[in-house]
Amino acid sequence: MKTRKEAIAFCLTLPDVYEDYPFHDDNWTLMRHKGTAKTFATIYERQGNIWLNLKCDPLLTSMWRSAFSSVIPAYHMNKYHWNSVILDGTIPDKDIETMIRDSYKLTCKKPKEKK
Repeated sequence: MKTRKEAIAFCLTLPDVYEDYPFHDDNWTLMRHKGTAKTFATIYERQGNIWLNLKCDPLLTSMWRSAFSSVIPAYHMNKYHWNSVILDGTIPDKDIETMIRDSYKLTCKKPKEKK
């Protein structure tokens, strides 16, 4: 996965998702949950590559960062909970897809607990 189009296409395979361009700048694509409008992926071009900002379990952020030099603390996001994934061809698609799915799950609306 190296292009914005590929990243958007994969995100759209997840249930109840839509793409959004809220910043009046076509460089910034947000992938959101229908219903809550929560963002689970930010897609943008930076330094000649497509980047994804993805939410991550804090216990896994450093694991992904140490596994791939193209996974770094998130650009313009909370670096404890978010990673930037640089789509430069060095990360296998299955790992990118895992990170996207994890971000999707972490940002889903949580069911209310019964009292």
